[in-house]
Parts: sequence; C-alpha cells; structure tokens
Amino acid sequence: MGITARGAGLIVAAVALLAAGFRFAYPELTLLGAAAAVAVGYALLVALWRPRLEVTRRADPDRVSRGEPARMVLTVRNAGRLRAANLLAEDRCGERTVPVPVLRLRPGRDTTVGYDVPTDRRGVVPVGPLRVIRRDPLGLVALARSYSSTVPVWVYPRIHPLTAVPTGAGRSLDGRVDGVPHGSITFDSLREYVVGDELRRVHWRTSARVGELMVRENVDTSLPRTVVLLDNRATAHPAPESFEAACEAAASVVAAAVRAGLPVSLLLVAPEGPGGGAPEGPV
Repeated sequence: MGITARGAGLIVAAVALLAAGFRFAYPELTLLGAAAAVAVGYALLVALWRPRLEVTRRADPDRVSRGEPARMVLTVRNAGRLRAANLLAEDRCGERTVPVPVLRLRPGRDTTVGYDVPTDRRGVVPVGPLRVIRRDPLGLVALARSYSSTVPVWVYPRIHPLTAVPTGAGRSLDGRVDGVPHGSITFDSLREYVVGDELRRVHWRTSARVGELMVRENVDTSLPRTVVLLDNRATAHPAPESFEAACEAAASVVAAAVRAGLPVSLLLVAPEGPGGGAPEGPV
C-alpha cells in the first residue's frame, strides 16, 4: 500500500486542523479536520478492496530463435460482482511494461491484449506478472497487487545452415575411388591367407598375380568427435553482438553435427557457476 503525496498532505492537514480545533475551541476547524480524516479512511477502504480478476496468458510460440517473432496474448476477466473501477494495470515483459485496459471492466466480461515479445537477444524473457494498481477516486491511496505468475519465453541462438562433416575417400585395389563415410569399414592392406580366414575376403586379382592367396585387411575407422569451444569470457567480447555471433556460430556447428548423427560436445572457456576460479568471468 502506498499513500500518495496528496494523501500525505491531507493526513497532515487533518491532524493539524483537529489539534487546532480542540486546542483553541474552534468547531469549524474540528469539523474540517474530521472531514479530512473521513476522506482518508474512505480512501483506505476503497483501496483495500481486492478485485476478483482471473488472468490467463499464452505465448505463441514460447520457444523461438533469435529474431523470430513471438507474441504474448493476455486475457483479464472480472470474476467479481462489481465493476472493476479505478484500476490501472500493466504487464511486465522483459525490461518494459505493457499497459492493459481494465479501467471499467464489467462483471463477467474480459479484455484481451496481445503484444510482441522482444526476441532481439538470446536468453529467457520473463513475462509477467500482471501488476494492478487500485486507486481511490480522490487519489489519496494507491495499492498495487500482482496477478498470475511469470511465463518464460525461450530465445535460442539463430541456427545457420551448414553442411555435415564431409566424408573421406578410399581407393580400392581395383583402382576405384569410393566415398568412405566416417565410422565405416575401409581397406587397409593385403596379407597372406591363413587358415580360418573367410574366403569372401580373398582378393582374387592380386592372388592370381602373385601366385598365392592374398586376403584384404580392413580397419574400422572411428567416428570423428566434434568439439566446439565457445569463448564466453567478458573480455573477449567487448560488444554484445560479438558474443551473440559466437553463440550462433557454435549452435550452428552443433546442430549440423547432430543432424549428421555425429557425437559433439560444447565446452566453455569460463565456468558458468560462481567460484570457478577463472581469472575472467563469463559473459
């Protein structure tokens, strides 16, 4: 609850008038002081009345990439039996406030407000709660209350299209060059046949040339592991756009590796949590 400057001045005037009226036996001053006190009491009763408001909000969508549009739809319904008069409402959206028209909302009626959520920066944009300010008709007392909870809107880094990790090339003994995907079985060398080798691994052309059975020796190439190192130190990014561009580049590489089915990990230079011991803190 907050008493406005007008209300504080009226309280001081009421005390002064009552004191002067009783001290110097002036009934007119006493009457004026009593009227001022009654006005303050009426303002307190009006401001303490809590309107029954039902607030629902919906983010469409609630997860977007940086720069993509996101919209918040807020619906306020008067669930009470009295008209919601002398109300001022504003919704919190990140670092700005959005006015909501609920000045004279009738019982059973609702009002809907839609506005764009800023998505120019990566992170979580908290939306809400709705802040309703109740004032008395004389403007002596103002009481602010919060309705509903905070709804987050997730803003991810922008993903740029990248090609997957390129495949290698393996040259067979027949002179052909074949594409060799990472993680496949590829030719390594030839060796003499020993008892127990599978006949399907015998290279007949070389065996006919050298006069003895030769077997192909294959190796299993290991899957490459992509490691993305993101420099998140504050000193490495003097401008906010520099760090946003680095996040977009790292996210694009990680997304390309995931689409290709390759193992990938993301590492940070500066620790995220407090007490990491890094000389330069994270952004």
